[in-house]
Amino acid sequence: MARNFKKNGNQTREAKAPAYIAYHVTDKGEDKSFWTRIGAAWDHEDGKGLTLQLDLVPVSGGRIVLRTPSETEEKGA
Repeated sequence: MARNFKKNGNQTREAKAPAYIAYHVTDKGEDKSFWTRIGAAWDHEDGKGLTLQLDLVPVSGGRIVLRTPSETEEKGA
Protein backbone atom coordinates (compact mmCIF):
# COMPACT_ATOMS: atom_id res chain seq x y z
CA MET A 1 0.00 0.00 0.00
CA ALA A 2 1.18 3.49 -0.75
CA ARG A 3 1.30 6.17 1.89
CA ASN A 4 -0.03 9.58 1.09
CA PHE A 5 0.16 12.67 3.27
CA LYS A 6 -2.49 15.35 3.43
CA LYS A 7 -1.42 18.98 3.59
CA ASN A 8 -2.45 19.21 7.24
CA GLY A 9 0.02 16.43 8.10
CA ASN A 10 -2.44 13.60 8.73
CA GLN A 11 -1.29 10.35 7.21
CA THR A 12 -3.76 8.38 5.11
CA ARG A 13 -3.39 5.14 3.18
CA GLU A 14 -4.58 4.81 -0.36
CA ALA A 15 -4.45 1.52 -2.22
CA LYS A 16 -2.31 1.82 -5.32
CA ALA A 17 -1.52 -1.03 -7.67
CA PRO A 18 2.20 -1.77 -8.02
CA ALA A 19 3.99 -0.77 -11.21
CA TYR A 20 6.08 -3.96 -11.12
CA ILE A 21 5.99 -7.40 -9.50
CA ALA A 22 9.29 -8.74 -8.13
CA TYR A 23 10.21 -12.37 -8.78
CA HIS A 24 13.16 -14.51 -7.69
CA VAL A 25 14.23 -16.63 -10.66
CA THR A 26 16.46 -19.69 -10.36
CA ASP A 27 17.62 -21.65 -13.39
CA LYS A 28 17.37 -25.42 -13.17
CA GLY A 29 18.86 -27.06 -16.20
CA GLU A 30 19.04 -25.73 -19.72
CA ASP A 31 15.36 -25.00 -20.37
CA LYS A 32 13.85 -24.85 -16.91
CA SER A 33 13.56 -21.99 -14.43
CA PHE A 34 11.49 -21.44 -11.30
CA TRP A 35 9.79 -18.09 -10.70
CA THR A 36 8.72 -17.16 -7.17
CA ARG A 37 6.86 -13.93 -6.46
CA ILE A 38 8.72 -12.12 -3.68
CA GLY A 39 7.42 -8.54 -3.70
CA ALA A 40 6.38 -5.47 -5.66
CA ALA A 41 7.57 -2.00 -6.69
CA TRP A 42 5.73 1.31 -6.94
CA ASP A 43 6.67 4.39 -8.96
CA HIS A 44 7.51 7.59 -7.09
CA GLU A 45 5.16 10.48 -7.78
CA ASP A 46 8.01 12.57 -9.22
CA GLY A 47 8.91 9.75 -11.65
CA LYS A 48 12.52 9.61 -10.45
CA GLY A 49 12.54 6.27 -8.69
CA LEU A 50 10.77 3.25 -7.26
CA THR A 51 9.89 1.92 -3.84
CA LEU A 52 10.70 -1.79 -3.69
CA GLN A 53 8.98 -3.90 -1.04
CA LEU A 54 10.30 -7.45 -0.72
CA ASP A 55 8.37 -10.00 1.34
CA LEU A 56 11.45 -12.22 1.38
CA VAL A 57 15.04 -11.93 0.26
CA PRO A 58 16.67 -14.73 -1.75
CA VAL A 59 19.92 -16.10 -0.33
CA SER A 60 20.55 -19.00 -2.70
CA GLY A 61 21.66 -17.11 -5.78
CA GLY A 62 19.47 -16.64 -8.80
CA ARG A 63 18.27 -13.21 -9.82
CA ILE A 64 15.49 -10.74 -9.05
CA VAL A 65 13.30 -9.79 -12.02
CA LEU A 66 10.81 -6.90 -12.08
CA ARG A 67 7.88 -7.36 -14.47
CA THR A 68 4.76 -5.33 -15.12
CA PRO A 69 1.71 -6.98 -13.55
CA SER A 70 -0.43 -9.16 -15.78
CA GLU A 71 -4.18 -8.61 -15.93
CA THR A 72 -4.82 -11.64 -13.69
CA GLU A 73 -2.48 -10.26 -11.01
CA GLU A 74 -4.17 -6.86 -11.17
CA LYS A 75 -7.52 -8.51 -10.49
CA GLY A 76 -6.10 -10.22 -7.40
CA ALA A 77 -5.93 -13.75 -8.79
